[in-house]
Amino acid sequence: MTTKKEKEIGKVIHWYGKINVAVVKLGGALAVGDAIKVRHGENEFEDTVSSMQLDHEAVKTGKKGHEIAIQLSQEAKDGSLVYKA
Repeated sequence: MTTKKEKEIGKVIHWYGKINVAVVKLGGALAVGDAIKVRHGENEFEDTVSSMQLDHEAVKTGKKGHEIAIQLSQEAKDGSLVYKA
């Protein structure tokens, strides 16, 4: 766990295991290149947003309320919380 205040920016609402893609319902802005932390219970990992899609179209940024798809290096279970790292 970290000591600085983390800003929750979304929640994983669906995980596509075959392609390692998480659909994240955003509660804040997120951009390609941002460092993120994904947490589910005691498990957490950090990753960098390398690509992002909104309605199957590549986008550079996502806004609050968007459901965006991002590729991750590890599994992110449904309900996992996403923070800016």
